[in-house]
Amino acid sequence: MHYDLLPATGGYTDIAIGDLVTEAGVTIPEVSLRLHAFYTATEGDADYAEFSAGPLPGTDLRQRPIILVEHALTGNGNVVDWWEDMVGEGKPIDTNRYLVLCANVLGGCDGSTGPSSPHPDGKAWGSRFPGLSIRDMVTAEKKMLEVLGITQVHAIIGASMGGARTLEWTLMYPDTVLAALPIAVSARASAWQIGIQSTQIRFIEADPHWQGGDYYGTGLTPSEGMGQARRIAHLTYRGELEIDERFGTDPQVGENPLGPYRSPDQRFAVESYLDLHAERLKKRFDPGTYAVLTDALNRHDVGRGRNGMNAALGSSQVPTMVVGVDTDILYPLHQQEHLSRNLGDFIGLSKITSPTGHDGFLIESRQMGQILVKFLGKVEQLSAKPVE
Repeated sequence: MHYDLLPATGGYTDIAIGDLVTEAGVTIPEVSLRLHAFYTATEGDADYAEFSAGPLPGTDLRQRPIILVEHALTGNGNVVDWWEDMVGEGKPIDTNRYLVLCANVLGGCDGSTGPSSPHPDGKAWGSRFPGLSIRDMVTAEKKMLEVLGITQVHAIIGASMGGARTLEWTLMYPDTVLAALPIAVSARASAWQIGIQSTQIRFIEADPHWQGGDYYGTGLTPSEGMGQARRIAHLTYRGELEIDERFGTDPQVGENPLGPYRSPDQRFAVESYLDLHAERLKKRFDPGTYAVLTDALNRHDVGRGRNGMNAALGSSQVPTMVVGVDTDILYPLHQQEHLSRNLGDFIGLSKITSPTGHDGFLIESRQMGQILVKFLGKVEQLSAKPVE
């Protein structure tokens, strides 16, 4: 491995991976991915053995097993920001023990090549940026690992869109992956998922500032359309019971949605909540990226070109543990149960019990942490087995 190419812990670097040909046959020249890395020195904590699987590898970074974390749709490579309870010193994915890598996905807007990036002609890619599949994203990450000289990772862990990439890793490059943990995802996009996700894209494209996708550099951004998309998406990320318990039919403080005339500034409390999340995303995310990555989720299907999804799952020889959330509306638990029945090397199904829905993997830290410790313990056992 070329350790000199890694960023300092907690930092990032841009890894140039050359040209990439998409699954649909379009060449994207001079692609780069923004890679974040996390690792700390170990001191041999006496209490470590109580929650760690296996012996400490020592302080030499070259002895560290590599964990590749795959972020979700609007996440990024800074995994300690959005999964702070899971990754870090003494945490379930322990940076005392592991070298943790997380890259902003191909098509992203946090440093990796995407529609907001410069085209070779100097202008933004915009509408010229090709449609991506989940497989294209994995191809880019594999090329990144090759540049780094990494031939095998200890485990790949990802949720939602990251879970889709995790599944594709096990089918596309099984020799690179010792074990995998896909969380809150399915073998393919369902018609319902495609419908709800396509509707979000339509809102962005209907924004008058979309300009056919070529709004970059015009001073106008289709942020209102993305805000509407986020409102829809966020309802699928949370549980119906949780939302109703938190807000019910309460009005927003100081507003009256029951007045004689309907007014957009007289809201129910849940409307204010959705507005807040829409505004937050508008400040940090690119609408063009949102459309490209959402479309990639619509294209997700492990069975495409592999004789169907059950045959594809059955062909997997990478030990895979699956996680679902019992109240998930976006990726219902039955989809993870389907994975568990069909994976060729299935090593367990864990269920997060929570009223919070799809976001349970982010919110239920105690349960998610226990699952990660269990999974990494299984991986340690697998890595300790002699080669037959």
